[in-house]
Amino acid sequence: MVLAPDIAARLKRDRDGLVAAVVRQHDTGEVLMLAWMNDDALARTLATGRATYWSRSRGELWVKGETSGHHQYVKSVALDCDGDALLVSVDQIGPACHTGTRTCFTDELPLGEPL
Repeated sequence: MVLAPDIAARLKRDRDGLVAAVVRQHDTGEVLMLAWMNDDALARTLATGRATYWSRSRGELWVKGETSGHHQYVKSVALDCDGDALLVSVDQIGPACHTGTRTCFTDELPLGEPL
């Protein structure tokens, strides 16, 4: 799939052609995960309404839930003001994290303690 030229022109990709995608639950705002998208992943996400990402470890596209059954149905995608990050609002079915937790952000770090 091809990303619309006006959207592609606004993206600021990293050296690997990727843009960070912050994923949140659409109705609560709960941050679920961080993933990466290339142009093809974003185009597929926008066209299908199914969250599609680029796996840096496997070097391939993956549709969230394709193997786990923990699907993400996309409600909206927003581009940040600098063009280097996306906010993907989804309806998450099941856990978002590969560890089996609802969110990937479960390890809260202490504030105010010496490093």
